[in-house]
Amino acid sequence: MLARTARRLLLITSSRLHPSPSYSANQTCRRRRSSMDPQVSAADPSSEVSSDSTHVSEEPPTAKLLPGETVVKEGKAAILFPNANEVFYNPVQEFNRDLTCAVITEFARDVLAQRGVKVLVPGEKDRVVVSLSEETNEAEMAEKNGAEEPKVTARVGEKCENGLRVLEGLAASGLRSVRFALEVPGLQSVTANDFSSKAAALIARNAQYNRVDHLLQPSCRDASMLMYEMRGKKERYDVIDLDPYGSPAAFLDAAVQAVSEGGLLCVTCTDMAVMAGNSGETCYSKYGSVSIKSKYCHEMALRIILHSLDQRAGVYQRYIQPLLSISADFYIRVFVRVFTGQATVKNSASKQALVYNCVGCGSFHVQRLGRRISSGKHMKYSAATGPPVGPECEHCGQRHQLGGPFWAEAIHDLDFVQKVLEAVSGNPSRFGTSKRIEGMLSMVTEELEDVPLYYTVDNLSSTIHCSTPSLLQFRSALLHAGHRVSLSHACKNAVKTDAPPGVIWDVMRCWEKTNPVKREKLSQTSPAFKILSTEPSLEACFTVREDANPQSRKRHLTRFQENPQAFWGPKARAKAGGGISTDLQDKRKKFQNKRKNQITDSSQLKNFPCKKFKQGTCPHGDGCCYSHQTEQTCDEKTE
Repeated sequence: MLARTARRLLLITSSRLHPSPSYSANQTCRRRRSSMDPQVSAADPSSEVSSDSTHVSEEPPTAKLLPGETVVKEGKAAILFPNANEVFYNPVQEFNRDLTCAVITEFARDVLAQRGVKVLVPGEKDRVVVSLSEETNEAEMAEKNGAEEPKVTARVGEKCENGLRVLEGLAASGLRSVRFALEVPGLQSVTANDFSSKAAALIARNAQYNRVDHLLQPSCRDASMLMYEMRGKKERYDVIDLDPYGSPAAFLDAAVQAVSEGGLLCVTCTDMAVMAGNSGETCYSKYGSVSIKSKYCHEMALRIILHSLDQRAGVYQRYIQPLLSISADFYIRVFVRVFTGQATVKNSASKQALVYNCVGCGSFHVQRLGRRISSGKHMKYSAATGPPVGPECEHCGQRHQLGGPFWAEAIHDLDFVQKVLEAVSGNPSRFGTSKRIEGMLSMVTEELEDVPLYYTVDNLSSTIHCSTPSLLQFRSALLHAGHRVSLSHACKNAVKTDAPPGVIWDVMRCWEKTNPVKREKLSQTSPAFKILSTEPSLEACFTVREDANPQSRKRHLTRFQENPQAFWGPKARAKAGGGISTDLQDKRKKFQNKRKNQITDSSQLKNFPCKKFKQGTCPHGDGCCYSHQTEQTCDEKTE
C-alpha cells in the first residue's frame, strides 16, 4: 500500500514537469534518515514537518536505479545521477559547493538574527559573545542579552516560516539545492530550476530521495524569465545562486533585480579564457570590460565580474557590496549583497578603474574613472584626471595596453570572511574540503584591501633575466623600504603592495647587483637592458623579517591545492541525447583535429613537404626528415 502511494505521488510530481519517459518515476523511493536528522515524517512524504516532529524512519534509503544510473554522494546529500551525461555534474566543484553552504549559513545567521530567529548548525558549539570592557555592568549585560534572545530556532532540514527563500537558477541534477536543504539552517524554501525537462525530473526524484521535498521545489523554466517574473518587492529571493556552464552574463540583469533588499547573489564564471585576456573583445561584449593578458589576470577577472554586476545593478538604482571573491581552480566565484539607494549609486563611477599595463616589463598603473570630493554634508562628483603614464613606459620604453574598466574597491568584506572562517575552522567535520576553505579564507583575510592587482616575483626576475629571489626576501625588501605588502589567494607567487613600480624595479636592480646578469648578451632594445641601465635610487635590504611570513604560510595551511588526479578541471557539457564521453582522455586522443593520423615512425615524416626547402634555406639536405620533392617531381612520378 505504501509503495503504491509513493508511486502515485512521484508520478504526479514528474507529470507536472513534463519529463522524458526515461525519467518517469515508476519505482519506489523510500525516504532516508540523513545524518543531519531533518526530522521528516515517513508517513506522508509531501507533508511539511514542524520543528516539534520527532518520528523518523530508521530504514536506510533504497531506490530502484534506472539503467545506467548511479548514486553520487557529496556532503550530506546522495544524488541519483545518470551516466549518459544528460545532466551535468562536476565533482571538482565540491569546494565551490562547500564554500557556498558556509557563506549562506553565515548570511542566514546575520539576517535571521534581525528577524528573531536563531540558527543552529549541527556539530557547532554555541558562540559566546565576550565583552572586552571590564566596566560593563553585569545586570545591564544580562538585560541586553535577554532582550536579544531569539524566540525561534532554525535547524537544518526544517522549514522556517521567517527563513530565507533561495533560488538556484541552473540546478542540473539538483545536488547544490539538495545540499542547501540538508546543510543550511533557516530556509523557508529552495527553488531548483533548470531549463531541461530531464534535469527537472531528476531534481524531483533527488528531492524525494533525500527527504527534502518539503523544502525543495523543482522548476522547469528559463532562468532569466523566472527571475524577471519575481522582481516584485514581496516576491524577490533572499539568495540567488548562478553556476552556469560558461558565462553567467545572460542572467546577471535579471538576477540583480530578483534578489531582495540586502539579499545575497552568488555567481560562478568558468569562461576564464575570455576573462583572462585571450579574447578581450568577447569579454567586453559580455561584461562591458576589456580583459588583457597579464600575470594578475585572475584577480582582474574577479574585478571584471564585480564591475559588470555593479553596472547592471546601477541601471535599477541598486549597488553591490562584495562579501567574498574567490579565484580557484578553473573558475571564479563571487558573493555580493545587493542594496537599493540612488545616492550611493552615484559613487559607482569612482569605484571603477582602468589599468595601463606595460607590454615590456609588466608595470601597471591604475586610473580611476571618476572622482568624488566631500564638501561638508555634500558630495561633489567629477571626472578623474589622467592619464597616469606617458606614451612609453618610463622603465623600459615599451608601449602600454589599456584594460578595464574593472572594480577597484575592496573585493572582500573581511569581517564577514572572518565569521565564515571561524565557523569552518571550529567545525571541520562539516565539509569535505574544510582544510582548503580554511587555507583560502586565511589568505583572503591577509590580503591588502585597498591595493588592486599584483606582481609575481618570477615574472619580475624573468624580465631582467636574473635569478629569482625568495618570496620572503622580496617581501622583506619592500617592508624595509616602508611599504605594505601581502600575498594573494589568486596566485602562488603573487605580491600585492602599495609600492610604486619604480620602487619595485629598484629592489630588483639591487638584487641583480648581488646576482649579476651578463650584460653583453642583452639586446639594447630589450626591457632588461633599459631597466638595468638605470642605477637604483634606494639600497634594498633583503634580510628576512619576521612579519614577511604571513600566518597562513607559517601554519602550513592548504592554500594552493594540487590537482588530486589527472584531467582535473572542466567537464564535457551535458547533451540532450546523452552518450557523449566525459573522459577528457578521449578528447586528447583526437589531437583537437590538429593531426588526424598519429605518426609513430619518423620515416613517415618524409611524406610531408619541407617548408624551408621550398624557401631554399634548408641546411639538412638529403638528411632532412621531411620531403624535399617538388610538386613537379611528384607529378612526374605519378605519370
